[in-house]
Formats: sequence, structure tokens, C-alpha cells
Amino acid sequence: MRQFYLYTLYTRFSGFVFYLCVTALLFCNQKQISASIVLPLRAQKGMVVSAHPLASDAGLQMLRKGGNAIDAAVATAFVISVVEPFSAGIGGGGFLLLRDSKTGEIRALDFRERAPLKATRNMYLDAKGKVRANASVNGYLAVATPGTVAGLYEVHRRYGKLPWRELLKPAIALAKDGFILSSHVTWRSIPEYENRKNVILNNPAARAIFTRQGDLYQPGEKLVQRDLARSLTEISRNPRSFYTGNIARAIAADMSKNGGLITLADLKLYKPIWRNPVCGNFRHAKVCSMPPPSSGGVHLLEMLNIIGTTNLKSLGWRHPDAIHLMVEAMKIAYADRSKFLGDPDFVKVPVQQLIDPAYARLRRAEIKMSRARAASEVKPADIKMLQRFSKTKGRWGENFTSSADLSVILNTPRHESTETSHLNVVDAQRNAVSLTFTINTGFGAGIVADGTGIVLNNEMDDFAVAPGVPNAFGLVGNEANAIAPRKTPLSSMTPTIVTENNRLRLLVGAPGGATIITQVLQVILNVLEYNMDVGAAVSVPRFHHQWLPDELRLEPFVFDALTVVELQRRGHKFKQETTPWGNVNAIALTPEGTLEGAADPRGEGSPRGF
Repeated sequence: MRQFYLYTLYTRFSGFVFYLCVTALLFCNQKQISASIVLPLRAQKGMVVSAHPLASDAGLQMLRKGGNAIDAAVATAFVISVVEPFSAGIGGGGFLLLRDSKTGEIRALDFRERAPLKATRNMYLDAKGKVRANASVNGYLAVATPGTVAGLYEVHRRYGKLPWRELLKPAIALAKDGFILSSHVTWRSIPEYENRKNVILNNPAARAIFTRQGDLYQPGEKLVQRDLARSLTEISRNPRSFYTGNIARAIAADMSKNGGLITLADLKLYKPIWRNPVCGNFRHAKVCSMPPPSSGGVHLLEMLNIIGTTNLKSLGWRHPDAIHLMVEAMKIAYADRSKFLGDPDFVKVPVQQLIDPAYARLRRAEIKMSRARAASEVKPADIKMLQRFSKTKGRWGENFTSSADLSVILNTPRHESTETSHLNVVDAQRNAVSLTFTINTGFGAGIVADGTGIVLNNEMDDFAVAPGVPNAFGLVGNEANAIAPRKTPLSSMTPTIVTENNRLRLLVGAPGGATIITQVLQVILNVLEYNMDVGAAVSVPRFHHQWLPDELRLEPFVFDALTVVELQRRGHKFKQETTPWGNVNAIALTPEGTLEGAADPRGEGSPRGF
């Protein structure tokens, strides 16, 4: 309850008074509060924020050497590949947004994993058409063609300043010499820890690197990854080695030996794709985020549009009306996601229709402020509705989950992985990079390509393995996200850049599977609507609803008792979490031109600036 009053004080008083209150409460209960709210780091010339202090250090090192935001982001990402082998790395893929300070242009790079050439629509179904348990999650058949190395090299080739080899030196050193595992956050924080540990033990290459005497290395111990150091060294000399050289041959040979689908042809054909970001207006700000095959940008803008002109600040932070409106907007957005979103190179995705403010007003009219609608009442848009906002007639999405399927989905067990990693960088010229990348669930597919030290992703699970069947995060999909060779699976990653009056305002992103989009939404609202600094914005408790399963998930201590009673009266079904989720980080630019950076206190990340 003390936390709730702290947050309420923040919205009622100036920053100065707020921090006086923080100081007083710290005196009373230092441990509790210090773990709740982080103070932002302020700097003038440059800022790097990532999920691990060693990675942020590497990025800052590149800025100090005269590198730009792209150089710093590349170095930071390679270090994350070493120090967070359970969440993101060169065996996976991701999305990047960058803003050129000279032109104001924002560009989006898709270096997401792709389905192998041998992938088939029903590859995870048995002879009776039933989904084979864990086939898309564990082992070689779960791996999609990685894109991280190609993506990082592509963005550096176009925009970087420092030599490519220089950017990989910190990661190579940490892999070769090792680093001490933190006592704050390790792979023991993975919700499915025991399951992932068992998968790793079943893979000889992974077992040799990450376990000792049948258990994963523990906090305080040193993790050395010599094979990965050799792979990174080869990539520093020739990044194409991952796709056409020795590393490619090692991956393909290991796949062939163990029943995987990735071949040399898959690796050789892989190319990152430059895409146009999705952008929209909210209040006086322009919000740009990742387009399909991410669902993040589309549905972030859709939810902001549904909130529309409602003055949330006048209601007060965490007012029942504000929470109710946001949750009902989440349900609508995730329902639309299940039907329409997929790889735009394979299916027609109605992006402009879904982010049209007029469409949002129609969906807003469905919301009843006096009661929460059950998931079965919330439907994706029908085709006729979307055609109102289209110059060309078209059909988007097919085989939507029937009402008969809902009872199955509502009762399907699912977990929320905290894996995936996000980083933000701003340099002295105010070039900016917001980057999210992943290997999907904890330790990806639980395998390491023999001799390479590279943990491989299980991104095939992000496809709809069968219509209406939830993936590891409980998200459902249909025809638009069906498996096809060289197709990109749908994602929730939401790297985002916000500007005001053509001036950089905010960078934000998060890990957390299905919760990524709603985490980013709440941080944006905390900064733009509630005038929080980024420290408070990333710290305060969050809530989440993804339409299915029909539950409003709450972090611990997120609401006061009166708010809970009122939301229950309106019909919201609560799931109170026992531990926090997510690991968001952000950089904001103050009106005075100062950079403010903050990493989520739920993780071990740190901002670095100068």
C-alpha cells in the first residue's frame, strides 16, 4: 500500500516534492522503496541503456571513442549475446528503429528469423492433426534461420563510423575471459527454469557450456564461452562467415545430424529487410514503431488511438476509469492481432486501416465504461468495417477462431517468459537507436550449434502452428501467421521512438513476450500523459490484458483496495501475479536538452551516459 501512495504522490506534486517524499520513505524502509523506483541518469552528450551493465559499458565505450549511436548499439547488442545467453544473441533475430538527427528520418530494420526452406504448414501436427507437444519449442526442429549478425552488420554498413572489428572487441573479451554471473538476475529468474535446464542437459554442446555437475552455473561464478569467442572473432573478420563460411557450415552440419531443417541454402539466402515504420499522432507527439512482421507498432498505435483525447491525467494515475479504458483497448487490439497480423511479404496486412483514428473511434464506441466485456464479446474487426477506411477493397485474415474454440483457449496453460532484450542509444548529435532482439523463450530451443558456442532460437513457435492454438505466450493466431518457407513469424517486439515538434522526445522498448506492447504503452503514457521522468515511468507497477486468456494480470501492489473493488464490480477478472514481469528501459530528452536514461529495477540493466 505504501507503494501506491508513493505513486499517487508522484502524480499530484512536482518532481522536487516527490523526491522529498521518496527520501522520507527511504528513511523508513530503504530496501522496499529502493527496489521500486529508480532515479534517472542524466547526461548531455550521449546515453546507452540496456539490460546488462557490461553491455551498457561497451556501448558507452564506443561513444567515447567517437562512434555514433549505431556503433554503440551494435557493440551493446554483441555483448548482450555473451552476457544474456538465455534471452538474446546471434542465434536469434530482432527489429531496430533508428532516427537520423540530420534529416529527422526514422527507419526500421527487420532482421527477424525466417522459416527454413523445408518448413511446412503442418510440420508440428501429428497424423491425427493434433499439435505435437513442445515440438515448436524444444530442439532442432524449433529453430528458424537467425538474422542478428546480418542485421547488425547491415545497419553498421550503412550508418556506422567506427571499424566493424572495433565494435566486437568487448564481446569477444567477455566470452573468452568470462564474466561473473550477477546475484541480481540470472537464468534462475526464468519462469520455466527446471524445464529449460532439462532441455539444456539433453544437448551436449549446451550442457558443456552452461552446466556444472548437472546444474546451471550459479550467481558469483564465472561463465566462460570460448567457442562463442572464436565465432565472434571470425564474425569480426568476416560477418558473412555466419551465412556462407565456417560458422554457416557448422550450423548446417549440426542441423543435418540432429533432424533440424536449416541448410546452407537457408543461411546464404538470408537478408535483412528495411521497412517503413508505422507512425501516428498522440497529443502533440509523433509515435513511430515497428511495422509487420511485428504486431507491436500497429497495436501500440491502435490502443493510443482508442484512448484518443481522453484526459487520463485529470482522472489521476491508476484511476479505475483510466485503467478500465486501457484494458478494454488492449482487448480490442489483441483480438485484431489474432486475425490480421502476419508477414507482409506473404499476406495482406491492413496496417493503415488498423491505425486509422476513425477506426479507433468506432471501436471506442463499443466500450462500455460501466462494465468490462468478456473476451467472447470482443471480436476482431470484420472485413466490411475495415473496408470503410481503405481505398482498395481487400480481404485480410481467414479462419478466425470460432466461439467454440474460446473455452479451449481460455483454459490453456501458458507462462510469460521474461526473455528477449532491449537497448536504447542516443549520441551527441541526437542520432537514436531503439533495438529489440531475442532467441524467444529461455535459452531459445535449448541447443547450441556444435563447436560454435551459439545458442539457437526457437522462433518457429511464434508462428500459428495450428489455427487458434496458443503459442508459448498464450497468443493465438490464424491464417495470416501460418508457417511457410522463408516466412517471418509474427512478433510482439515494439522498439519505439517518440518525437515532439520534430525533436527527439523518448525511446522505449521491452522484453516480455505478449506483454511487450502493453509495457511500452504504459511507459509512453507515464511520460507523455502523467509527466513522469523515465525512472518512475519504467519502475511503477504495470498491468496487462491480451484478450485471451480472459484475465487482467496485475503486478504485485499495482492497485489500492478501492480500485480493485471497483474494477471487480465492473466485471474484470483478476490474476494477481506473485512476481513482477518485464525489463523495459528508456531514454527521454528533457525540454532543456538533457538526456535522461533509466533501466527497469526488475532487471539488472543500467544506463550509462557522459
